[in-house]
Amino acid sequence: MDSVNDWTEAMRAGDFARAWAITDRDLAAAGLVPKHTGPRHLQRIWRGEDLADKRVLVRCYHGLGDTIQFLRFMPALRMIARSVTVWCQAELLPLVERTEGVSLAIPLHDGTPDTEFDVDIEIMEIPHAIRAGRGAVEMRAPYLTLPQGDAAAAPLQHGRSLAVGLVWEVGAWDKRRAVPPALLSRLVGDGRTLYSLQRGGGTERLPETVARDISTPDIVALGHLIRQLDLVICVDTMVAHLAGALGCEAWVLLHADCDWRWPASGARTFWYPTLRLFRQRAQGDWDEVIEQVRQMLLARAELKRRAA
Repeated sequence: MDSVNDWTEAMRAGDFARAWAITDRDLAAAGLVPKHTGPRHLQRIWRGEDLADKRVLVRCYHGLGDTIQFLRFMPALRMIARSVTVWCQAELLPLVERTEGVSLAIPLHDGTPDTEFDVDIEIMEIPHAIRAGRGAVEMRAPYLTLPQGDAAAAPLQHGRSLAVGLVWEVGAWDKRRAVPPALLSRLVGDGRTLYSLQRGGGTERLPETVARDISTPDIVALGHLIRQLDLVICVDTMVAHLAGALGCEAWVLLHADCDWRWPASGARTFWYPTLRLFRQRAQGDWDEVIEQVRQMLLARAELKRRAA
């Protein structure tokens, strides 16, 4: 088995000691490649430098969801570093600057960071650098907090029905993750009120008769909306990480060859205890997945009806 597949298997299994040993070997092989050349998402930033008592710059060179997922390691990093500055996507600044362990958050751009630091690291490299074990990775409590926003003062009106947010696209870069929105019309029914959280509306919109569009590009406002919902049903995208980090319930729809951060089997993940995973059995076949979701949604709506 090659190192990439072996690393993926170790991460999915939560065998982090094995994953870091594999990364050590890869890091040694990449030692002669300059740090800050090539596409940012492919750059290796940390080269084994000591982080203890250093001013550490954390570079967020991957997606919004990646940044949210790996913010959980800021307290552990701050325990050894003198200070932690996070150079992150501007949309996430209101969340990052409130995260425990973060000394300063500054907006990411295409140039060089306007801050002094002793050592830098990409945010997804932190668990390897601090030798995070299962206990450091597992989420035991929400680690994101929201500043007050307009959404907090504008509660959704859904009566006693189950309030469900929907996200069905992730953008153009991985179409395997997208669910045809027409399939989501199967989730309509008594005792359920569906809302679209799809940022930008998606390339194919859901009719208002299926889901009311409450989407917003503002991630703080989105977080407040998620907190008002009973449940979010989404594909593997930033919204899943935002809901999980806030401690909100989400059902995540995964394609057959899903990303390394999700376990190879089972409905639960140690990354986020409030997430439930639904998986394709055959690549590209969402019908069975949506039917499983529909059946569970029926049961969930009935539970809320009885509790009302």
